[in-house]
Amino acid sequence: MKRFLYIITVLLSLSTLAQNEQLFEEGNTFYNEGQYAEAIDIYKRILDTGKHSAELYFNLANAHYKLNNIAPSIYYYEKALQLSPNDEDIKNNLDFAKNMTIDDIDVIPETGLTKLLNTFTHYLSFDNWAKLAVLFVFCSVILFLIYYFAYSSFKKRLAFISSISSLMLFCISLALAFHKYNLEQKDRPAIIFASECKVKTEPNSRSEELFRLHEGTKVQLLDTINEWKKIKLSDGKTGWVANNDIKAL
Repeated sequence: MKRFLYIITVLLSLSTLAQNEQLFEEGNTFYNEGQYAEAIDIYKRILDTGKHSAELYFNLANAHYKLNNIAPSIYYYEKALQLSPNDEDIKNNLDFAKNMTIDDIDVIPETGLTKLLNTFTHYLSFDNWAKLAVLFVFCSVILFLIYYFAYSSFKKRLAFISSISSLMLFCISLALAFHKYNLEQKDRPAIIFASECKVKTEPNSRSEELFRLHEGTKVQLLDTINEWKKIKLSDGKTGWVANNDIKAL
């Protein structure tokens, strides 16, 4: 019975995959013919099946960009960039889309050791830093065993130094893995979707208005209370916006 269910599941997955590929080609055809709204509808039908890919988000963003839909185009470019962070085409198109936004918000630059640490940490993903840490601790154990069983004093000294060095690299890799994890946990980006969004001092409509944001602006989510979300801008300003005005990435 379990084998039968497994076969049915595999067949359904293959059927969905084939259907999604057909829909993707259909959406691309609409896009190439300049029927961008129709292409968007097709791409969203693929998303509704649970299929996510950088290519799908990229094409969906391009279609919205052609229709001057600022917030959706930036949103889907950002989604594509999350799945393919080194894709230059995505980065370039995202920059073009950002040029359509109204808000000009300064970015507080990182300086000194913080900038150096974060730059180095982002060089690898959390998984890769963790794998590197495992590799170094494995090397450290092997080298220690070589040191323990070696007869030559030179080999013992070399193996011992190498083992200690590998252990130190293990500690560094492990620390960077945890730092990468903490950075990813704190990174909660969102895009303003309202044409004009009022940022309040408190999570209620009666509170004082601090400033206004416009569609396409990227913010960081800090907290959620009822129908309000606390946001932070790249220049350090914070405030509360209504849930309907924002969409988390």
